[in-house]
Parts: sequence; structure tokens; C-alpha cells
Amino acid sequence: MTRGTLHGAARLHPRQVRDRQFSTVGFGRRGLNPTEVRRFLHHVALDLTTLHHDLALLSEENARVKRALRAWRAAWSSGRER
Repeated sequence: MTRGTLHGAARLHPRQVRDRQFSTVGFGRRGLNPTEVRRFLHHVALDLTTLHHDLALLSEENARVKRALRAWRAAWSSGRER
């Protein structure tokens, strides 16, 4: 799996979920209830927004920890050489 993909598909963004359109099927009671579909898609979009936000925070934290580790290693190795 490559970065930014899930099962080979491009990363799904909240706007793509909110803007997704479904075709209507037949007349009367056949097909899906558009209100329920939109409600569900909105819920999915909110979840994706939260997940993308959390991922960004974790990426920032990961970068901060890596920088701190590099600084610690540099300080430790230079202090040990004396």
C-alpha cells in the first residue's frame, strides 16, 4: 500500500463524499431514499474530516519526535567523542 492510497484507490476526501451523486431508479418506492443517502454521506464526510485532521496532527508529532531524536543523537555522539 502506498502513501495516500487505500487498496490502490486514491485517498477519499470529505468533499468527494459530500458531492457524490447517485442516479435515481424507477418510479415510486423503488431505489434508495435520497434523504437517507445524503445524511449518510454527510456523516461519512464528517468522519473523514476528523480522520484527516488527526492524521495531520500525528504527522506533525512524528516529525517533531524525529527532529528531537536527531538532535539528541547529535548531542550524545558529540559529547561522547570528547
